[in-house]
Amino acid sequence: MNRSLLALVPLVGSLLLAGCGPSAGGDCDGGGFVCQERVLALECRGGAWHELPCRGPLGCRETSESVRCDTSNNVAGDACASSAEGTGLCRADGQAVLECRQGVLTETATCSACTVENSQVTCQP
Repeated sequence: MNRSLLALVPLVGSLLLAGCGPSAGGDCDGGGFVCQERVLALECRGGAWHELPCRGPLGCRETSESVRCDTSNNVAGDACASSAEGTGLCRADGQAVLECRQGVLTETATCSACTVENSQVTCQP
């Protein structure tokens, strides 16, 4: 089973002190990530919060040091983090490679079997 966990950059201290919390499209400063809900993270990028789905079984989890977003069940067309740009993962059914391109997961190859080992995606024809 392919599991892709995206370890997002550490939380920015000021985000933890936000009054009513961030929301998609709202203003933000700098960068950072927060969990909006169990299956959704927000990334502060370009002065605004952007939604990032965390469709995998582990969802979105915050610790004192980081935000983790399980992207293992994400699909083509889902948004991806700026820190994931150019990286790939296997589609949940193991039959295709998805790559983060310009902030969106894009299907880049179909396979008979897709595997990930040490962050290296292998697509068997």
